[in-house]
Amino acid sequence: MGRIGAPFGVKGWVHLHSYTEPSSNILNYKTLYIKSNDWQPFVALEARPQGKAFVARLQGVETREAAALLTNSEIGVPRECLPMLKEDEYYWSDLIGLTVVNETGEELGQVAGLLETGSNDVLMVKGASKDHLIPYIPGDYVLEVNLESRILRVSWDPEF
Repeated sequence: MGRIGAPFGVKGWVHLHSYTEPSSNILNYKTLYIKSNDWQPFVALEARPQGKAFVARLQGVETREAAALLTNSEIGVPRECLPMLKEDEYYWSDLIGLTVVNETGEELGQVAGLLETGSNDVLMVKGASKDHLIPYIPGDYVLEVNLESRILRVSWDPEF
């Protein structure tokens, strides 16, 4: 969902950097799970926009020093708290780790991540001998996503 940034002020507030779309959706969750060593729930007592990100006051985080301990920690929420998707829509986390094969059945690698470029998202595919950046455009480059078999079928030349 995002990550914790640097402390904000001296009373334990933290910066929140959102990966949600739109970014303000991160404010929709009262309880945020933050991973420093293990995932731990933190109740957001207050939150608001601040510059290009957001700031929040988390229950139990009362000092700048306590907030600093959370810097760069990941933010998540339980899967059941996420909105239901329409058919043929996927969360990025669902795609990461899928095996990518082209139309001829040649394995190109695994989805290591995605990039948001503005016009369309891009699959970052880590191959055994070559990495690929494949536009996530269903129907053109992405032909099929099968979460059960963990396969993402693409129209892509392995030489690109």
